Amino acid sequence: MEIDTLTWLQHWYRSRCDGRWEHQSGIRVETLDNPGWSVVADVGDVEAPTPVSEERSDDDWVRCDVKDGRFHGYGGPGNLREILEILRAWIRISSG
Repeated sequence: MEIDTLTWLQHWYRSRCDGRWEHQSGIRVETLDNPGWSVVADVGDVEAPTPVSEERSDDDWVRCDVKDGRFHGYGGPGNLREILEILRAWIRISSG
């Protein structure tokens, strides 16, 4: 049975906590003023597919990529779940 994305994120975060990682790394979810969401997560050696850039409307858009071991995801006010699902998919791909 597949777990929902928020539960997956909690498990993934907990699996990274080793007494060091959580002091230097982490996950940040913030709002943007245009409006929208920003998700930044320290993911290490994740090999991301081609960056995502979807502009469906002023309120429905996403942009995601990985640079220097850090996932950067941005999207419209209703796209937080989509951003987190892209993060999840890219980590799954890298994990084999």
